[in-house]
Amino acid sequence: MTFLLGILFLLGTGCRTVPPFATVDFDDKGWKVERGQAVWKPGRDSPEIAGDLTVARHRDGRTLAQFTKTPFPFVIAQTSSNGWQIEFVAFNRTLRAPGAPPRRVGWLHLAHCLDESPPPKPWTFRRLADHQFRLENASSGESVEGYLNP
Repeated sequence: MTFLLGILFLLGTGCRTVPPFATVDFDDKGWKVERGQAVWKPGRDSPEIAGDLTVARHRDGRTLAQFTKTPFPFVIAQTSSNGWQIEFVAFNRTLRAPGAPPRRVGWLHLAHCLDESPPPKPWTFRRLADHQFRLENASSGESVEGYLNP
């Protein structure tokens, strides 16, 4: 997990600062919100963490994936047409940058995968039975497996 956060820090630092993303209001028209459960394995030697999953997509292209271990959010990943942001709440760490999300961070690609867009290499995405899915990076051992209520 420390390695992942170190990589994310390096990816998130740059010459340009990006303002924080606004808080998402799911009551705002245009959001499609799905909720369910997931198991996140941050790395090959990391334990699995079970929690609640919320994935939201806005018709303007914004996305949000939030993984919560009640009562606290662990990960909040957001993308827009011009940037990305990820918060690791337990570590009080927020990373953001303009442009496309980094390939290494699966959380930033999950919502698009659920809309049938392929993930960047080395990630793989599979639909399983009964609204289940698996997003996996075989080289790092990181994975998110879960289901979303229709």
